[in-house]
Amino acid sequence: MRKNSPSTEHRDSLRRLPSVDRLLLAPAVTTLDLDFPHHVRVDLAREVLAAARAAVVKGAAAPTLDELARRLQQAAAQRFQPSLQPVINATGVILHTNLGRAPLSAAALQAMAAVGAGYSNLEFDLAGGTRGSRYTHLTAALSALTGAEDALAVNNNAAAILLALSALAAGKEVIVSRGEAVEIGGGFRIPDVLAQSGARLVEVGTTNRTYVADFCDAITPATAVILRVHSSNFRVMGFTHEPNLAELATAAGSRGIPVIYDLGSGSLLDTADFGLHPEPTVQEALAAGCAVVTFSGDKLLGGPQSGLIAGKSDYIAAMQRHPLTRALRLDKTTIAGLEATLSHYQKAEALSHIPVWQMIAAQPSELADRARRWQQALRSANAAAFTASVAPAESAVGGGSLPGETLPTRALRLSSPDQTPDALAGKLRSGNPPLVVRIERDAVVLDPRTVLPADDEAVLRALQALIR
Repeated sequence: MRKNSPSTEHRDSLRRLPSVDRLLLAPAVTTLDLDFPHHVRVDLAREVLAAARAAVVKGAAAPTLDELARRLQQAAAQRFQPSLQPVINATGVILHTNLGRAPLSAAALQAMAAVGAGYSNLEFDLAGGTRGSRYTHLTAALSALTGAEDALAVNNNAAAILLALSALAAGKEVIVSRGEAVEIGGGFRIPDVLAQSGARLVEVGTTNRTYVADFCDAITPATAVILRVHSSNFRVMGFTHEPNLAELATAAGSRGIPVIYDLGSGSLLDTADFGLHPEPTVQEALAAGCAVVTFSGDKLLGGPQSGLIAGKSDYIAAMQRHPLTRALRLDKTTIAGLEATLSHYQKAEALSHIPVWQMIAAQPSELADRARRWQQALRSANAAAFTASVAPAESAVGGGSLPGETLPTRALRLSSPDQTPDALAGKLRSGNPPLVVRIERDAVVLDPRTVLPADDEAVLRALQALIR
């Protein structure tokens, strides 16, 4: 017998495995709900049989037809499971970039579904019966909310700043404080964006201290723009100075130079009202004299992913004419979701309708009530192998907004002497839907602040499944 060749017993087990055709015609398989084309069913059967043969060669018994049918059904479910799927965020990070940032309001979802389900007046003027523009649908709301003369929306804030620099500064100089020539995230570096736009970077000041005079002294006939970059995902502490925005805008304006402000997080509400560090608002930046402000739609604004540009009409018009605008434009469903989100602000209902602001405004007492309900579910199931307690914790805003700022919360702490926190977290992630938690001081932590109230029952089911 050749080395590594199957034994007689293994060969007999291999012979007991059915052919692809026999497997697909077996009653245990024909009764399955496999509503796929024949070639897909064949591929799945081959996949299941190949795995069974490999197991038999290693010493396993040949599976029965019923077992093969079960595996075939599992393989089918796995094959057509969407890669992108909903998860429950119990990490306590409100704008969790890896989990998709801002959850959308019910009105935004309804608007996106309504527009996506059929045709729309995306680029059609209903009154005149002529061609319209997709860029007009958001202009009125953005201008009314921010005080801008005009506005434009593209597919994210990185695109917004790239478009602004490409349209207004290509081939010319852009002055940036040395402390703001930063990498914001995902390899998005301000110097690289400037280079891609065709502009030339001129750094002024130092890493920790830059003055209005530094900018003014650097202005030359080749200067096109002064760029301010908000430190939305980091903070420099101690011996620091940055120019007052209004003073900088006034000094630059007197020399005919616009100030572009990459604001990033894009809050329209005063974060200080919620016990957080004051985040500059879009309205404040424009009122201070910035010619153009760019910000994200899917951070503190609470809408779908987008980059919003607000400012003076002649600069916005130059961006609309730029060839990049078509490459960076929004689709109809995103526009619909943004319009519905902006409508919440216009109606003064952001705190009651936009999930991000509902989470920020949530009080520790109500969060404690929800966490205790989860804890009680574990006690009711007689989970003796687990220790569950409700304890004070901290939630983070996240998503490149308010770095280092946290909100007091009450969270469920779960641990087991028989399983590591990593193992517990992994089991919760394997559920349907996956439940994503954080690990802190040798325990799994579930923070109700970032769990949508409609998902509370799913959390209870996940915890009960963990016990079983």
